[in-house]
Amino acid sequence: MVLVLCAFALVSPARPQPTPAETPAAERPQVILHILDYVGVDYPEAVKDGRVADEGEYREQVEFVEQARALIGQLDKRTEQAALIADAERLVTLVQNKRPGAEVAALAGAMRWGIIKAYGVEVAPRRPPDLRHAAAVYAAQCAACHGADGRGDGPAAKGLEPPPANFHDRERMAQRSVYGLYSTITLGVSGTAMTAYRTLGDAERWALAFYVANLGSADGEAQRGAELWQAARTDAFPDLASVVTRSPREIEAQHGRDAALVLAHLLRHPDLLARSGGAAIGKSAALLRESVAAYREGHGRRAQELAASSYLDGFETAEASLDALDRALRGDVEAQMIRYRALLRDGAPLADVEAQAATIEALLDRARDLLEAGTLPPSAVFASAFVILLREGLEAIVVIAALYALLVRAGRRDALAYLHGGWLLALIVGALTWVVASYVVAVSGATRELTEGVSALAAAGVLLYVGFWMHDKSHARRWQAYLDRRLAGALGGGTLWALGAVSFLAVYREAFETVLFYEALAVQAGPGGHRALVGGLAVAAIALAVLGRLIVQGGARLPLGLFFGASAVLLALLAVVLAGKGIAALQEAGFIPIHQVSFPSAPLLGVYPNLQGLLLQALLVVVIALTFAYPRLAARRSS
Repeated sequence: MVLVLCAFALVSPARPQPTPAETPAAERPQVILHILDYVGVDYPEAVKDGRVADEGEYREQVEFVEQARALIGQLDKRTEQAALIADAERLVTLVQNKRPGAEVAALAGAMRWGIIKAYGVEVAPRRPPDLRHAAAVYAAQCAACHGADGRGDGPAAKGLEPPPANFHDRERMAQRSVYGLYSTITLGVSGTAMTAYRTLGDAERWALAFYVANLGSADGEAQRGAELWQAARTDAFPDLASVVTRSPREIEAQHGRDAALVLAHLLRHPDLLARSGGAAIGKSAALLRESVAAYREGHGRRAQELAASSYLDGFETAEASLDALDRALRGDVEAQMIRYRALLRDGAPLADVEAQAATIEALLDRARDLLEAGTLPPSAVFASAFVILLREGLEAIVVIAALYALLVRAGRRDALAYLHGGWLLALIVGALTWVVASYVVAVSGATRELTEGVSALAAAGVLLYVGFWMHDKSHARRWQAYLDRRLAGALGGGTLWALGAVSFLAVYREAFETVLFYEALAVQAGPGGHRALVGGLAVAAIALAVLGRLIVQGGARLPLGLFFGASAVLLALLAVVLAGKGIAALQEAGFIPIHQVSFPSAPLLGVYPNLQGLLLQALLVVVIALTFAYPRLAARRSS
């Protein structure tokens, strides 16, 4: 029975199944894309030269554009919705008036991109699909109807109306995107035996869509595409979304015949985009151009979002590799991107925005040339791997070591479970976050920075709490009173949970992002550089462990009062560092505006040349100074 479900063409876009009233709200954007894809491909066959060529097909086209109009009207209210509704009305009018197929297809295509951008529809796999098992999935699920070679001549095809598609029909396949094929597999074909294939995993459906897209492609074209890809990477394909969302015909119209040949190659080897050292840079450049286009059209907020994504989802993932090759260039790109976002925020003249974007693109071209010159040398891979872990783990290890020493000196080894439980839980949750972001739900760079920023600010708050608590114990008489109460339950539940919370936050805020940095570095290192990568990671881990040990041993040698006082100062200063980093992360995510000032930058200390972060840090320094000084002032007054 399962085999019969493949009776109808994947190459013919699936007819939308539910009515607008029945469509779940979460699925409406994808169903609309499904309809528009179907109309864009099949309407030109139903109407030719202003005349109806197929009455039944034409009636379906009218029904589907009316359904799309109704669904768009039911979407969540967004700024772009009014324009989309107007486009839907125009599309209905074009179809009713039997306008040329090219005109209808162009509007349907423009509406597709409008829906994708306005409602953030996921239109690409989160990772390049593994095509090694796609042939087996096709043989088990579809070959009975579509035939072993995809020519629509399978043993179960006899008597089916319409007949199964011939995937070797080059004219039809030229109009189909991989995303369109994926949607057909996912949503099924209304009114036919082909139901939705939701029993297949998402990765399997993507792999099957790529496999079907490749069945009719010519070996010679793919080979020529491989040569073109190696000779000069094209900006037409900065990421997987650019490969799967456009048909060969669209690619050729937008970028020329050579780009269409490169597409044929990438459809056979989608993993090349993940392995390309300059893929992140290409994505950054593409998003930057989209940002300029949005600003040009008067969509300032959208331009700012795209500018942030250009850095977070593109350039930032290549920073570690670029650092090993040209640290000054990396810093220059960051600075110019910050300036570009400031221009957008301030509503600068279009000419200034375009000029700044051109400056950034020139820098990105230099970065891409460096990254694509070949894999990183082992020494650079080792250094990058060492710096990543040392940089991301330094604050965490200092916090955990200081708290560990605190509990040991207080004789509360029983409370170490809270501390160790915090950082162990952070590693587990960080790993789960990475898995979810990679395989389940797409997590944008802005969301990642938001998580890091909130975690950093929360950690700063808890560190201040613990630091003030320790400072309260730093005087001899209070310390003795603390020791007297310890066995009766001092260092109570609230403080213990605070220690566990700061241990968790100190590690979690960096865990997810650190994995992403190592993934990007592994790509640039290539198979031959993995040993150097592991070596750098291992040496950094040893260095962090040694640093933690030194903090614990140093604390053990200090007098108790001095130990508590020094630890209180250290944790308070770390709170100031994390506060600065938290503000910077929220600014990168676009949640807080950036007002640049002339001030030295020290990222390791959380000091950035922006007004918001510096003001918060200055305020915290004043609060800490007053809190630490108050007991002495009070003692002097009483004496």
